[in-house]
Amino acid sequence: MNFCLISCNIRFDNPADGANAWPHRRQILAQTLLKHHPDIIATQEGRFNQLKDFESLLGDFTIIDEHRSWIKERMYPTIFVKKDRFEILKSEDLWLSETPGVAGSLSFESMFPRLMTWVKLQPKNSETNFFVVNTHLDHVKPQTRVNQVKVLIKEIKRFWNENSLLFITGDFNDSPQSEVRQTLLKEFPNLQDSWALFHQIEETSHHAFNGECQNGSRIDWVMVDKKAKVEDCVMDKGTVDGRYPTDHFPIICRLNF
Repeated sequence: MNFCLISCNIRFDNPADGANAWPHRRQILAQTLLKHHPDIIATQEGRFNQLKDFESLLGDFTIIDEHRSWIKERMYPTIFVKKDRFEILKSEDLWLSETPGVAGSLSFESMFPRLMTWVKLQPKNSETNFFVVNTHLDHVKPQTRVNQVKVLIKEIKRFWNENSLLFITGDFNDSPQSEVRQTLLKEFPNLQDSWALFHQIEETSHHAFNGECQNGSRIDWVMVDKKAKVEDCVMDKGTVDGRYPTDHFPIICRLNF
């Protein structure tokens, strides 16, 4: 089975972004992602209205939110899947705090409440299922991110078993050399960094609509179960009429198993 997984921070709907505000780029973002013929799209940031609007632009995709009690002011990592490829078995949001089951809860001196969302998917015409996790960590303090990823690890272990292929995507707001990455791989040695399989030189994934960020790092990761074969992994750095679709480069990962 071949499939395409995309991770992309879509940048929240912020009128202060002017020409880069959501109404001016919503269609080019959808166009940019859909041209890769994805099967799963994992997004970070975005509030309720923006994410529902985005779903309307994605055509054959459905948002995984039946489990979700939306808090209008919160920004959510969200998973969209192609309707004709998967059966949705179960999904859940968990907050990266000392009380993961309490919606909107905040711990570890995080600037905002942060969360993970996960879905267990059964690909049609396949006996193997997927456990897909999407998250967005704090953007300020390194130790906050370490504590948040420890919650993420604990919660994954509660629900995931090795019969499912594990995929962890997200905006980790940290480099692949960070303690966050070390902590994650220590607990999940079955994971591999899809980007690192093809690129020896690190690149910046957040670019603030400028196409580059000299002091940045690759904070957007697609971590893939070693049981899956990664065919390719790239950043889409393209523009449409000179405009970037978002302030992060989408990570495009092609896999088979």
